[in-house]
Amino acid sequence: MNQSDFEIGIITKPQGIKGEMRVLPTTDDPSRFNLLTGQSIDVAGTSYKLTNARQQKGMVIIKLAEINDRNMAETLAGKKIHIPAEKALPLEDGEYYVRDLAGLKVESEDGENLGRISKVLHTSANDVYVIEPEDGDSFMIPAIKDVVRAVSISESKIIIRLMDGLRELKA
Repeated sequence: MNQSDFEIGIITKPQGIKGEMRVLPTTDDPSRFNLLTGQSIDVAGTSYKLTNARQQKGMVIIKLAEINDRNMAETLAGKKIHIPAEKALPLEDGEYYVRDLAGLKVESEDGENLGRISKVLHTSANDVYVIEPEDGDSFMIPAIKDVVRAVSISESKIIIRLMDGLRELKA
């Protein structure tokens, strides 16, 4: 695994006795596991061949060629699954990888430096960016079009409309 790899899931526990495992997907599109069938994936620094993947109740059930029983599967519980950046799903216009947003400078529409994005929280409604100012308490903004006006990964900044009350949403 290297720095440009993407985390796509976390193995939670074995599924049955033949080496299948339950995975909590950490990708926006859990069906991406099906696209990786027959390919190598990285589990905690070791390469495994993904032979099967299916979705079940918000989880993904996977089978790795090298894992053949429940005991072997148990050793991978809690481990993260990564793929190389070149296997990542392509982005649509206006979409960004979460890891590319962390650390971006945040400015208001009138040029005020508000701090940097320290983390991205996922909610059922929309993502929320936690802004860490140079001084003062961190605050949160919803990642919606009315607030996030422009994102420039190449310039390492986002422009936001600082609506009334947003600075009071403490992180």
